[in-house]
Amino acid sequence: MTAAASPVPASASASASASAATAPAEGWPPETLHGYTLRPARPADVPALVGLIGELAEFEHLTHLLEVTAEKLHPHLFGDRPVAEAMVAEHDGGTVVAFALTFTNFSTFLAKPGLYLEDLYVQPAHRGAGLGQRMLTRLARLAIERGHGRFEWCVLDWNADAIRFYERMGATILPDWRMCRLTGEALAAFGRAAP
Repeated sequence: MTAAASPVPASASASASASAATAPAEGWPPETLHGYTLRPARPADVPALVGLIGELAEFEHLTHLLEVTAEKLHPHLFGDRPVAEAMVAEHDGGTVVAFALTFTNFSTFLAKPGLYLEDLYVQPAHRGAGLGQRMLTRLARLAIERGHGRFEWCVLDWNADAIRFYERMGATILPDWRMCRLTGEALAAFGRAAP
């Protein structure tokens, strides 16, 4: 996830928990902030989201992992069974300059769903306007409105500015946890393994 909030670009990109089907972020009105409008993403935003995801990958030095296309992303946000949802920030002219992509996870300990923030990215020219913090605040409210037990995300360990920003927000950095991931050929091989 990469957050480029007020003074800091924050970063991390990960999926920490199994995702459940997620309804699109409908039902909340757009919010304005100093010439920006925050709103749920629409199908027409998918190409802009793909472009911003590419910028995020460059920031995180992870372009070699990038496989996203509008055709691949669209059904996961707006298909028959969406598994993720997105929020965007538009600048005055209607250009999408920031996004947050989330999905529902679940805590067995709390016996409640949670909101997981996969990515948050604000274009460099639009940082410092409070967009990142406003988007995080809106997502926290969304989690509360839905009765979720928590709102969580990951941050890259080299992004000290983001870590400090998140701690100032009141977020807890979990030093004892490590993310585990199977993807690509490793996932395919493990899934084929005989019991």
